[in-house]
Amino acid sequence: MPDRDGRPRVLVREAIAERGLDLLRGKFDVVEDRDSDLGEIIGDFDAIVVRSATSLDASTIERASRLKVIGRAGVGVDNVDVDAATRRGIVVANAPEATVVSAAEHALALLFAVARNVPQAHAALKEGVWDRGRYAGIELAGKTLGVLGLGRIGRQVARRAVALGLRVVAYDPFVALDRFRELGVEPAATPEDVYREADLLTLHLPLNDETRGLLDSAAFAQMRDGVRIVNAARGALVDEAALREAILSGKVAGAALDVFGEEPYSGPLLELDQVVVTPHLAGSTSEAQDRAGLIIAEQVAAALEGELVETAVNILVVEPADLEVLGPYIPLAAKLGRLASALARGRPRRIVVAAHGPLSEYDTRLLTVAALNGAFQDHVDQVVNYVNAPVIAAERGVEVSEQRHAGSHHYTNLVRVRVEADDEDSEASGTTVGPEHRLFLAEALGFDIDIELAPRMAFLVYDDLPGVIGRVGTMFGDAGVNIANMAVSRTKAGGKALMAFSIDSAPPPALLERVAESGFDDARFLALG
Repeated sequence: MPDRDGRPRVLVREAIAERGLDLLRGKFDVVEDRDSDLGEIIGDFDAIVVRSATSLDASTIERASRLKVIGRAGVGVDNVDVDAATRRGIVVANAPEATVVSAAEHALALLFAVARNVPQAHAALKEGVWDRGRYAGIELAGKTLGVLGLGRIGRQVARRAVALGLRVVAYDPFVALDRFRELGVEPAATPEDVYREADLLTLHLPLNDETRGLLDSAAFAQMRDGVRIVNAARGALVDEAALREAILSGKVAGAALDVFGEEPYSGPLLELDQVVVTPHLAGSTSEAQDRAGLIIAEQVAAALEGELVETAVNILVVEPADLEVLGPYIPLAAKLGRLASALARGRPRRIVVAAHGPLSEYDTRLLTVAALNGAFQDHVDQVVNYVNAPVIAAERGVEVSEQRHAGSHHYTNLVRVRVEADDEDSEASGTTVGPEHRLFLAEALGFDIDIELAPRMAFLVYDDLPGVIGRVGTMFGDAGVNIANMAVSRTKAGGKALMAFSIDSAPPPALLERVAESGFDDARFLALG
């Protein structure tokens, strides 16, 4: 199908704000088509704009012979096969900032609601019950608000809470102390420190293995009597059964929830009068939707006009010759960054990314960004990508250093990532092997090691004594967890040793406890994605 006036063609598959459409129409040939078979028509377009209802899988992307950019008018990109798009050199962009204000305001709305029992009083009065005594609440001014997670949304909530006269205490090990001071927020060293101080607690953490079920029975036991909980972040951050028991016991005076472990939610928390609920509405405002449409239109235009795509989620623009060489090492750097970050202890202060061997002669900045992308993947409350990872590092006061070395010792090319943290530094290095460019770990926890990187890995440091490997195999076998691959390294005979292995499934709590009680110097279980 010929282009009108020779302009790039943009397919708008789902409705976006009129302002976004106007911007695109002023620059490109825009076609709004929500009904045609996407696989049949996508090959005629240079760009496509979608929301959440359109799936762009690998087979569809394979037909997109001239597609340069996929614009997702929203935060997530779960409906887009980003890897397939990246392999074809297609930029995938989203609108991660679109819902920040809406989400922060909704968290505050829930905070007011749970403090003053607004929904309960409203419902009672609608039923003809005038009961001022039963629904008396508390003032927010002068109270202490605990904030877990001081990312984009958490910062907006904290700033507004300070203006309302609340004392704000926050925990986020990935945010520099200067940022706390700028916001007028008191830093806490641990979540437990927040629990002990907070009259009200709001969650703004990413969901990962460390934060899943963070608010459990043990957490509630450490909180002040009569605490009120707000969660407009991730439902699985809260153990809902434990929350219910804490409310019934009177430990928790009330909770306001916008998100749940499983949605739509129809569980027992709905039976409690002390619980305020909304159906995942944090980002659902007309302004947020309008903003998302405009942002994605701007990003699509930037991609088609050869400009910087600030919200790209897949890859930076580099010279084709460099990308051809760097390509296999990009996922390696990302996994090494994630691994080194997970093995370090405390808030990262400095991240060093080094390229060794002939690889160092190319533009390795992309490897640095990839390592940052991996390092922050599990620790911030936003989508991390190859464009915003350096910004996240700067916001958190993390110094980033890039090094190049002509030699790589035992390997032709080697990538090394070092994370210098407040309590304990960590370093990991690796390389690629074979024509399929399999990703191999070369060093971790101070030991040389040779093992293929996998989605789930375990690292055990111990005294080099007979029988340890067999004991570990027995423990994992008893727990029904298969060890897929294993490698062992030691400093010297009878010295310290490192056992690294990949596992096929997540270790159950009982296995984690058994390993922790088995006398290892260090035991780490990591999900590398």
